[in-house]
Amino acid sequence: MDAKNLDVVLDVKVNLTARLGSCELPMREIVDLTPGTVLQLDRQAKDPIELLVNNKVVAYGEVVVVEDKFGIKITSLVESTE
Repeated sequence: MDAKNLDVVLDVKVNLTARLGSCELPMREIVDLTPGTVLQLDRQAKDPIELLVNNKVVAYGEVVVVEDKFGIKITSLVESTE
């Protein structure tokens, strides 16, 4: 795709997600969640955060704090499979 054709899609909005981890719980435990409940995720604290575009992992990073907001510092990009 040449640069002229790429311009057509550069303004298309995509969903960007930073995923810390996940867990699987039975619905019985979900309905019992209360403020202060701690959920153990499937990842270690030292593991990189996954950065997804439209549910596809495109990069990994680490959580940073910028002023009073969270951010992601990209540490590696996923290689293209083309």
